[in-house]
Amino acid sequence: MSIKSDHRHLYLQVIDHLKQDIEEGTYKEKEKLPSEFDLAKKLGVSRATLREALRILEEENVIIRRHGVGTFVHAKPMFSSGIEQLNSVTNMIKQAGMKPGTIFLSSTTLEPTDDDIRRFSCSIDEEIVVIERVRTANGKPVVYCIDKIPASILKGNFSYSEESIFHILERESNRTITHAVAQIEPIGYHEKVSPILECEPEAALLVLKQMHFDDKDEPILYSVNYFKADVFSFHVLRKRI
Repeated sequence: MSIKSDHRHLYLQVIDHLKQDIEEGTYKEKEKLPSEFDLAKKLGVSRATLREALRILEEENVIIRRHGVGTFVHAKPMFSSGIEQLNSVTNMIKQAGMKPGTIFLSSTTLEPTDDDIRRFSCSIDEEIVVIERVRTANGKPVVYCIDKIPASILKGNFSYSEESIFHILERESNRTITHAVAQIEPIGYHEKVSPILECEPEAALLVLKQMHFDDKDEPILYSVNYFKADVFSFHVLRKRI
């Protein structure tokens, strides 16, 4: 059936029509859409109009186009959180009704880099503990994490496979994280991280870099988390001033 029923640009009508079809289950998550020729014919629009609509839908993460394979409905994120909310990965997974888990990869104590010295306002003689882990949801890898903590704050050997770093800092060091400065950016395929998270070659990652501070406004944890973009989404509440 043709969608030429109002006075808006045709590509906007195509976008709304396809979103409605996906919402109603005509096209299900991860299902391949008809070819451009068949879809344009079905909607009664040119292939150029269809391509513009598909381009925008891809930017909105509604669909994903795989070169030489076809166009697929993007899976909806299982986990969603406000970027203004300082929430641990553990809690995000629990709030989605799934069981959090951890694959511990390594823990090393290193000399600080120039960036570490700047971030933590530490001296060149102070060591930094670097923890590398993979967080899982119902046994499936969803986040690759690198955490950096000054060795003077995190003393002793702990099991990093059971709980949040936030909890370890509170229990063992009596340091409570109250706020963080965050930077988030999307990236494509990552040679090391994408295979660890079992990502498809076309799947994107969201990289969240955060400097965490305690109630005395002292920097105590720097983290770099790689989230699977098809299962995590972040939003922010913006207020007019």
